Amino acid sequence: MKKILFLFSISLLLISCKDDSANAEDKDVLVKSTTPVSLPYTAAYSSDWTDEVSDQVLLTVLNSYKNWETGDMTKLAETLADSVTFLAWDGFKFSGTKGELMDRWSKSRDSLSSVQITVDAWRKSHSSDKNADFIGIWYKEITTNKNGKVDSAYYQDDNLVKDGKIVWYSQHKQFLK
Repeated sequence: MKKILFLFSISLLLISCKDDSANAEDKDVLVKSTTPVSLPYTAAYSSDWTDEVSDQVLLTVLNSYKNWETGDMTKLAETLADSVTFLAWDGFKFSGTKGELMDRWSKSRDSLSSVQITVDAWRKSHSSDKNADFIGIWYKEITTNKNGKVDSAYYQDDNLVKDGKIVWYSQHKQFLK
């Protein structure tokens, strides 16, 4: 956590530094360069993104994490669409009904005596050409199982929300010492 805070502080310091020798016209030239760039890849899904995602979509996703943390599986189910795809950090892939996924998740959550989530950041992203809203979440989760074993890890998750419900969820995990 100290490393993340240190890197974040350094990033803010670099962003806040000003180069008074460059005038506004020079900065515009740098930002609005018309030199074509040849990229080595074309995005298979989309390269047309904005951050125009409603706060209601963000709230749905954040509520799903809060409901997992508090163990309120009924409310967690309310954040999911009838059909859901889940790609877990360990390679497990699920595509099926909300009920089937909730059965799996409920068993997993029932094995834990506590969950503590600290959200570090989120990013709202809208794919304009696909008309799809994604919420990226970076967080730390500390779990304690019913035998007293504590586990902690950093996660980076992507959530696809359609019609106010999570339809696709991909999870990436970095173990802590």
